[in-house]
Amino acid sequence: MSEQTSTAAKIGNIVVWILQIALALQFFKNGYALFTDDFVKKFDDIGFGQWFRYFTGVLEIGAAIGLLIPRVCGIAALGLAGIMGGAALTEFFLVTNGGLDDATMPLIFMVWALVIAVYRREQILGLLKLLKK
Repeated sequence: MSEQTSTAAKIGNIVVWILQIALALQFFKNGYALFTDDFVKKFDDIGFGQWFRYFTGVLEIGAAIGLLIPRVCGIAALGLAGIMGGAALTEFFLVTNGGLDDATMPLIFMVWALVIAVYRREQILGLLKLLKK
């Protein structure tokens, strides 16, 4: 590996860690908010019950913690992308009846998480190899 490649890889790693930390902070906040009364009506509108609000909050906080752990950060980002994909579909079809406005933020978070997952694909593949053993 050349010195330029090594420097570029180090800079890329630093940038992705900054993205991971920022996303983790956002999802600590989002996950915590799901335990407040602010989202009761929205989850009533979804129709799965309030248990789903708590479940989603736990998943978001768990993914936020996972983003900060080097060995699992890729899987955490992939899981968060899935959660946000589900949130975008829910906003689009169940909550806003076809409006894209409320689905925009979950889509942005989904893409953000996917960028991290792609960059951390070696961690994901390493975990999959461990599971095969």
